[in-house]
Amino acid sequence: MQHLEDDLFKAPLPAPLWLDTFEAVDKHIMCHQSTLSPLPRTSILQDDCLITNVFVPDTEQTKLPVIVYVHGGAYQIGYGNMFTPKALVKSKKVIAVTFNYRLGAHGFLCLGTEDIPGNAGMKDQVALLRWVQKNIAKFGGNPNDVTIAGYSAGSSAADLLMLSKSTKGLFKEVIPESGASVGVWSVQIDPLEIAKEFAISQNFTDVDDFYALEEFYKSAPFEVLTSANFLTRSDSTFMFVPCIERYTETERFLDDAPVNILKSGNYNKVPLLYGFANMEGLLRVQMGYDLFTYKMNSKFSDFLPGDLKFESEAQKEEVAKQIKEFYFGDKAIAEETILAYIDYFTDVLFAYPTLRAVKYHAEAGNNQVYLYEYSFPENQMLPKSIQTKIRGANHCAQTQAVFDPPPKDSPWAHLDNKSEDFIRLRAIMRELWLNFITTGKPVPSASSLPAWPPANASRAPYMSLTMPPQLVDGPLLERRTRFWDAIYDKYYRTPVPPSTPPPKIHSDL
Repeated sequence: MQHLEDDLFKAPLPAPLWLDTFEAVDKHIMCHQSTLSPLPRTSILQDDCLITNVFVPDTEQTKLPVIVYVHGGAYQIGYGNMFTPKALVKSKKVIAVTFNYRLGAHGFLCLGTEDIPGNAGMKDQVALLRWVQKNIAKFGGNPNDVTIAGYSAGSSAADLLMLSKSTKGLFKEVIPESGASVGVWSVQIDPLEIAKEFAISQNFTDVDDFYALEEFYKSAPFEVLTSANFLTRSDSTFMFVPCIERYTETERFLDDAPVNILKSGNYNKVPLLYGFANMEGLLRVQMGYDLFTYKMNSKFSDFLPGDLKFESEAQKEEVAKQIKEFYFGDKAIAEETILAYIDYFTDVLFAYPTLRAVKYHAEAGNNQVYLYEYSFPENQMLPKSIQTKIRGANHCAQTQAVFDPPPKDSPWAHLDNKSEDFIRLRAIMRELWLNFITTGKPVPSASSLPAWPPANASRAPYMSLTMPPQLVDGPLLERRTRFWDAIYDKYYRTPVPPSTPPPKIHSDL
């Protein structure tokens, strides 16, 4: 007999068919997620949570291009309408789609078994894209003209969707906004070790018995599965995120490490609008700053990216010393060096992975990668002693510019910027994004905006998105990128799939 818990971690079932009119009312249904999530008061959390939202313009025109947005939240929190794309739709040039997908352990536990093969949350996204291809024409959309986009973890997800064999033919362009497939937090380094680590944190000790471990997860309530504190991990990983799957009888979403796929050139090379904000590391000022600075001064090596490996502890400490001196010199990590602290986490979490991927794309022959850095200074909720030193853009600030202003009761309401310069930049940003969605280029030949050629393997040129936008001929963050190139060329640890489970021992007792 098949039990419900046997299906919790599998790919989603096909969408239901409606014989009568379906009242598509937004009931604020969201997937189970971390208790750290700042959800609206009206949220309803449930396991049957795969909801799609379709935004259709007021026009009789059909076969409109479609933009599908993947929400962010470190693969642990969030929901489809966390931010809404109504302003893009009001242009009457596109149809927009947002949606939920399974999160945390529910979406990304990866044991490589029949019941828990891995990447359930990514398979939810693939199912959504297949649903769009099959149904979007009924809403006036063109199923053969789909762009996938995402912000933060959604950016990483969109980047991974591009590399997956399961998405072939489902999209034409990709817009990853602050998050790359090769990033330290985008793919689990060792899924089985992550599964054991979390189980131990929940006082389950029999982790070396593989099938006891599997049963722990299949029987654990959602309150347990969503209890991990993913924000304070010092190695810049978030535990349950996408994984490389071992071969099973089910369809795999990802069968190799993103770095290997990009280097092989064996993927769908499509136009990419690729970039990040210049102060992404502000995220780490708002979350865990006091704890992190104290611990970084005590033992900086604990804060090296989790996808680096070393032959010995002495080698690790030596590399940690090089990295600390590169960013902080001989100074302590404190308010005096706050900009270096921001740069460090900007690079580790977002900037360097994006720029590393740009290099691989160019070397693989993808000559349609449009690179940008968004740097318009925004409102910051920081201590006054720090705030005066900050003139830049926080994590996913470009998404805030493209999407609708957050509602007044939103946890992100403070991000709304009403300055005249920002309003002008917002109009330009939306024009660039709409251009890319409809033509595959952010600046088509007939546009009055500055020309924007694709980037090459040296990460140049790139568009500086501030007011006014300006094309920069030189490489983006050249000194910092070359530094990390040398580190990753020597010490990179390639993610692996879970190992083959041991044979089951059957007993008649």
